[in-house]
Amino acid sequence: MTTPSHDAAAPVPVRVVLPADPVLGHPEQEVVARLWRRRQTETGWLYLVGLPSYRDLEDGDVEAAEYRVWVRAPEHVRPVDGVDYDQVVTDRLERSPQSAVREVLGERRPSGWVLQKLRGSHGPAGGVLHAPDCEEAPQGAPLLDVERALDVAEHPGTRLCTLCGAAQELTPLLRGFDHIDSATEGG
Repeated sequence: MTTPSHDAAAPVPVRVVLPADPVLGHPEQEVVARLWRRRQTETGWLYLVGLPSYRDLEDGDVEAAEYRVWVRAPEHVRPVDGVDYDQVVTDRLERSPQSAVREVLGERRPSGWVLQKLRGSHGPAGGVLHAPDCEEAPQGAPLLDVERALDVAEHPGTRLCTLCGAAQELTPLLRGFDHIDSATEGG
């Protein structure tokens, strides 16, 4: 059951707890984001939040953007004083475990990566790598397998999109997982 019955409810502010970064020495931080939806699962609650971000435009400009992600409540969210959360679209658990998992995780992302060429760039350098379903990904671009995507990502002029998770997924493959452990151990 979804309460209220419409999905067009306006988002409300919520504080999101960002993880600590031991590599950079940053403690946990809180940012105010927009709460779009709440979903009950067999293991607890998930909140769909829109985090403030930026995105690059093809003309080289930068604009404000929102990165939407499901986070666990209450571990990753805190209420904002004075905000009424009763109007947030809320999905209560009534479905089978398989359908709930599929609904929370969504359909599997298409495999592969696509390269968005930036103006004035030639060859694989000077572009942005995206997941194929990223809203910033160019339509009709050829699909790259992970090996080719890593080759392209090694070029200094290539950036990895942070909105769709390309940066989070490909960076450990580029730099190896060991660099994370050695950096946290002071080595």
